[in-house]
Amino acid sequence: MGQADELNETIILGSGPAGLTAAIYAARGRCCPLLIQGAQIGGQLTTTTEVDNFPGFAEGIDGPSLMAEMEKQARRFGTRFLEGEVTAVDLSSQPFCLSIDQDLHRCRTLIICTGASPKMLELPNEWELYGRGVSVCATCDAFFYRDKDVVVVGGGDTAMEEATFLARFARRVTVVHRRDALRATAPLQERARANDRIAFRWNTVVAAILGDKQSGVRGVRLLDHKTGEETEMACDGVFIAIGHTPNTALFQGQLEMDPQGYIRTRNGTETNVPGVFAAGDVQDPHFRQAITAAGTGCMAAMQAERYLETLAAGAGRKEEAV
Repeated sequence: MGQADELNETIILGSGPAGLTAAIYAARGRCCPLLIQGAQIGGQLTTTTEVDNFPGFAEGIDGPSLMAEMEKQARRFGTRFLEGEVTAVDLSSQPFCLSIDQDLHRCRTLIICTGASPKMLELPNEWELYGRGVSVCATCDAFFYRDKDVVVVGGGDTAMEEATFLARFARRVTVVHRRDALRATAPLQERARANDRIAFRWNTVVAAILGDKQSGVRGVRLLDHKTGEETEMACDGVFIAIGHTPNTALFQGQLEMDPQGYIRTRNGTETNVPGVFAAGDVQDPHFRQAITAAGTGCMAAMQAERYLETLAAGAGRKEEAV
């Protein structure tokens, strides 16, 4: 392990809406934050063509532009940025230690904004078409599919919620599920089945997404895995609703998590380790919106600042006692 870096008051992991908002607040609070950007600089919004529901942009804004503006704002107040992926963390004692390659970075407070990655179908062109007809968030994108035909892939609670929400806008929603029965809870199933805009394709998987980067999604190729029959179906969008994986592997065994691996927080963004805070999708299995992520980023920075104040006060009392 390499030479330890200087002691940072605050390190922020992740450069999505939660991380950058935390950086803005921490820098304004004179916590001198170091933000480690991670593998996907700017987070998932950098793969989104248009963000129409972030307050303050009446005509909408594309995802990369929104994240670039947030980064500029964080830099304006003095946030330091470091490109790299953290490979190990030690939260067992103060100061906390993080490793990037052979370099060691230490901090008094840590704000984790590493997000959650959507589970995808592992089809060759799904990332090429992400934001161009392929989506993982009906709340974010349903508005763009008014009077259009869309496909929802999945059979759990998320898929039923997505399908029901999309049915407010789309002309037709087809749920494609690999089994012959849904896994969703009964109330969500009943609501989806009762909606005459929602249809179901059972024992079926999406074998291919049809379209290209220029024109977007134009359809899907469906495979009935019981009969082996393949058919093509025209559609304007594919919503993949098979779950998310929180990016928390680094913290296994050190932070309390729920059964799905999301970091448990209390009193806002506090974790079970004093001085460690979690914000955004890494601790939010329900909403997963840019604005909610930004809100928890703000909370985490303010709580980190208050924690630093308690550390300083405690150090002062020790000096007086001596």
